[in-house]
Amino acid sequence: MVPYRDALALQVELRDARQADVIPDVLLLLEHHPVLTRGRRTDVADLPMGESWYRSQGIDVADSDRGGRVTYHSPGQLVGYPIMRVREVHAYVHTMESAIVRALADEGIEAEVRDGLTGVWAGEAKIGSIGVHVSRGVTTHGFAVNVDGDLQPFEWIRPCGLDHVRMTSVLKETGRTGSMPCFRKRAAWRFAQAFGRRQRLVSEARLREEMIRCSPEQRSGCAPPPKAPDRLVPA
Repeated sequence: MVPYRDALALQVELRDARQADVIPDVLLLLEHHPVLTRGRRTDVADLPMGESWYRSQGIDVADSDRGGRVTYHSPGQLVGYPIMRVREVHAYVHTMESAIVRALADEGIEAEVRDGLTGVWAGEAKIGSIGVHVSRGVTTHGFAVNVDGDLQPFEWIRPCGLDHVRMTSVLKETGRTGSMPCFRKRAAWRFAQAFGRRQRLVSEARLREEMIRCSPEQRSGCAPPPKAPDRLVPA
């Protein structure tokens, strides 16, 4: 469980390290305290209650440099922030969507991507959202999948700028509680598989140790990071 602004600061730190080839590609998997994040295209109508009302409900409101519009994060939602080199943004987003679809299939949920819409859908409801930012070829932000959190606050906004959209979750689709630990592992595996990466699990503390060890001042004896593929191929 990581406060949104702390996670944003960590992403910037990791992005700078990835741009300098201090670390290989990284996927952060975490949850947030209740927060509404506004993407670059957010419209005032996307938050019809006004900022002060949402804050009175215990929901923070934060600006973001990612694409897209407003979305909601809370406990029970798996958030993934890939910090990785990409060449083709559309292929990157499509591959990420495919990884989410496959992770949901592992849970027994038939999910799909819709033409002209970013994200993942289960039936007539949206279950996964995507918004990214790319700086000097390295990504920040990423995806969010509703697992077993409260969906009510989505009804207080225009999620992703869409009118009358229903949101669903792994819990709502399957009726199973306690799915987060398994789904987190499945999402990590499917993501690594889709992008042709070998999965290695590390804690934040271990990641920071490697950033220090492989910093420009300490790089002698540090193994170079794995080379990214020349082209991202949609899975």
